[in-house]
Amino acid sequence: MLTCRFLLEGDECMMRVSGAGREMNDMLLCLPQFVASPLCCPSRASILTGKYPHNHHVINNTLEGNCSSTAWQKTQEPKTFPALLQAYAGYQTFFAGKYLNQERNSRYYNYTLSVNGKPKKHGGNYSEDYLTDVLTNMSLDFLQYKSNYRPFFMMVSTPAPHAPWTPAPQYQDRFKDLKAPRDPNFNVHGKDKHWLIRQAKTPMTNSSIELLDEAYRKRWRTLLSVDDLVEKVVKRLEVRGELDNTYIIFTSDNGYHTGQFSLPLDKRQLYESDIRVPLLIRGPNIKPNQTTGLAVQNVDLGPTILDMAGYNVSKTAMDGMSFLSVLEGSVNSTTWRTDFLVEYEGEGSNVSDPACPLLGPGVSVCFPDCVCEDSFNNTYACVRTVAPSANLQYCEFDDNEVFVEVYNITVDPYQLINLAKTIDQEVLEKMNHRLMMLQSCSGQSCRTPGVYDTRYTFDPHLMFSNRSHRRNRLRRA
Repeated sequence: MLTCRFLLEGDECMMRVSGAGREMNDMLLCLPQFVASPLCCPSRASILTGKYPHNHHVINNTLEGNCSSTAWQKTQEPKTFPALLQAYAGYQTFFAGKYLNQERNSRYYNYTLSVNGKPKKHGGNYSEDYLTDVLTNMSLDFLQYKSNYRPFFMMVSTPAPHAPWTPAPQYQDRFKDLKAPRDPNFNVHGKDKHWLIRQAKTPMTNSSIELLDEAYRKRWRTLLSVDDLVEKVVKRLEVRGELDNTYIIFTSDNGYHTGQFSLPLDKRQLYESDIRVPLLIRGPNIKPNQTTGLAVQNVDLGPTILDMAGYNVSKTAMDGMSFLSVLEGSVNSTTWRTDFLVEYEGEGSNVSDPACPLLGPGVSVCFPDCVCEDSFNNTYACVRTVAPSANLQYCEFDDNEVFVEVYNITVDPYQLINLAKTIDQEVLEKMNHRLMMLQSCSGQSCRTPGVYDTRYTFDPHLMFSNRSHRRNRLRRA
């Protein structure tokens, strides 16, 4: 059996892989990938466990939301795919960078790393402390000194391009004229959308536009150091003669909007900008310069890597499915899963935000001009359908009106027109049935494509049965 090695990296979605040159591009496959939740900790938990949030129960970035809680560490962490690789497949494993959010490791300077359980403080000296470079050196050391007689898995999780978007000194003046993309949904009113989107100030203030453009530039600048990391790791594998039997996976934990529907910058929303992320894979039996339209999800990463290592994925309780056959070109669109789930639980404060007192308690991440990026009732579940005959999104909110958003992505890729009130009722019912089945799935029932019980009746409360702990719900027209 081929001894496979893996490297996985990336944080918030923004793709720039240029420094690796030929070594990264000569056997590269690009796939469309979607996250199970557009927020750091729930999404990272989905990557590690191969489960949807309703099964791993991480709902936000706090301990209260089960992010790296004691319960997570006892019940979920032992079943993550790296733990299975180590315990049952004999892999030596390595992790460097941002793990789960309670580790507080999204800073570029002045942070503390846990190095094999021992704290190590870093200050503000670029040559010694810039986190992306520190992770680069740790990764190279692992590759240099690991055993040559056992397969390995390494996961390099850079904070870049996460806020505070601090670039390395040599890159701080790059991209001076770059601006966030002015796509058709940039700085337009989110009519017919959930109230949180409708309340955004349109057009945005000049200060908001300047903020998001500068953030966009800084994010690109931070990625130049990620370019350096990729190049050095790939070259180290090549020098060691290990590149040809190493799978390299480049991806992200969530997307990021910059001005779409007049929301300045954040994630947490159901739109393509927030839930769609890059996925590039290089490795054995992957033909070069390919792009496939078969969509995968981040819950599929763990099952795929286990499959590459020869581990029987059916022995796990993972919701995702291996897409190794997609990588090798042995599966077509008629046999691949067409539907998958995206779910998010909104967060809000019990007290009014000083930047937005008129909205009262229940909102969060508010900008000075009273544009709030999140709220308690920004809680939704979506079924995303990607098939030759349909490219659709159907979402329901856990609010007083069970607000619905439906988009035909084929003809409306920027999600400008909510079809919920005009679409055929039969289509709505079918999409609702699919959503209900996905929201109640676990393990094998999530992996079985195209199996839906048409007798399944709609009860909106079942969609959020695990969310009885919610404390406040906003009521907005």
